[in-house]
Amino acid sequence: MLISATVTNRYQSHEVVVTTNANSRTVTIPGKPTGYGSAVNGGELLFLALATCFCNDVYREATKRQMHIQAVEVTVSGEFGQEGEPATSITYQAHIQAPEHTPQEIADLVSYVDQIAEIHNTLRQGIAVTLQS
Repeated sequence: MLISATVTNRYQSHEVVVTTNANSRTVTIPGKPTGYGSAVNGGELLFLALATCFCNDVYREATKRQMHIQAVEVTVSGEFGQEGEPATSITYQAHIQAPEHTPQEIADLVSYVDQIAEIHNTLRQGIAVTLQS
């Protein structure tokens, strides 16, 4: 699976396109009120990526287990220090509504998804990010 994300910004114009295996979608993210840059910062998007990954993976894995999930809420939090410093203390919580299933079944699902969530595992492994010229 090949994934890319492109941000094109100029004065009062902010376009975000994400692509997976040649399937492109535009994501609405407003520009800054000053006209330059994004109103949403990279840390917020990183935490959104973690929350989105976990949410989607819960539904995917629940389907494999023939579990009916009514709702998923994932909240990711953490801190960034000074400019150039990485995030610290990233934590998340997941609340799943699945009244047809026992608390243990839900806990097992959450635990499993925590182990296999791709974005989480990418960060946990400390993958290199390289600037190409």
